[in-house]
Amino acid sequence: MNKLFIIIVFVLIGSTLFISCEKVQSKVESTINQAVSENNNKGLIHVQGKTIETRFLLPDGYKRENYPENSYATYLRTFPLKPDTARVIYYNGKIKNKEVHSAVLDIDVGDKDLQQCADAVMRLRSEYLFKQKRFSDIHFNFTSKFSADYTKWAEGYRIQINGNNASWIKRGQPDYSYDNFKKYIFFVYNYAGTLSLSQEMKTKPYKDLEIGDVLIKGGSPGHAMIVMDVAVNPKSKKKIYLLAQSYMPAQSVHIVKNLRNPEISSWYEVDEKEEKVFTPEWTFKITDLKTF
Repeated sequence: MNKLFIIIVFVLIGSTLFISCEKVQSKVESTINQAVSENNNKGLIHVQGKTIETRFLLPDGYKRENYPENSYATYLRTFPLKPDTARVIYYNGKIKNKEVHSAVLDIDVGDKDLQQCADAVMRLRSEYLFKQKRFSDIHFNFTSKFSADYTKWAEGYRIQINGNNASWIKRGQPDYSYDNFKKYIFFVYNYAGTLSLSQEMKTKPYKDLEIGDVLIKGGSPGHAMIVMDVAVNPKSKKKIYLLAQSYMPAQSVHIVKNLRNPEISSWYEVDEKEEKVFTPEWTFKITDLKTF
């Protein structure tokens, strides 16, 4: 047989096989990409996202509103997250077996059973104010009504507790360092809680919910959860939001799942007809919404 003919035949066969393999590979890659896309859309989670804004995708039709770069809303929305595989950890290092979280915030919980629900709200608020150097705005009331102002603490005063009474006493030199700020906020945890925080905050209509607002039920037992992100559907005017919490015992601050409406993943819908907000570990009334 003519050698030239044989070479041409092999070239044609090889080309055909290459084209066929290329098509098969392309089809496989397309199928994988589609599966990944469908999985992400179903859970609305982008596992590589490193902040709340980049981790949590939006349902179709929804958009995030813009906020000033130095606003509390932007601070919370862009808050760093631990890797997608992170578990909720208690203050003593044990793992929380009840998995109600969809993401864990990258912030320490401490080594004592202190940073619980209302404490996590106070931590996030005061961390933002400290970062903005708005030191005089950092203050929380104790359950006893005593006002624990951070500036007083930073100037070297410490709080002396005598029964139900508290007072300031000069103990050291001014210190506005971050380490001293953390000592302040962890001390506040001992004497403030859902009751004092709920009395300190202002009630607002559920329909006006915004980033940074808090669902809070004061008392014992009580609970508090903070709104970390909000999105709106321009056509339907519907509003959705993400909630974060710590709990008892003190544990990692985490974004909670929406177990009643998994179609929108961890997003909750503002619906005044419901009258209640059902979260994995607490049920609030919509009248429990408050703001700083």
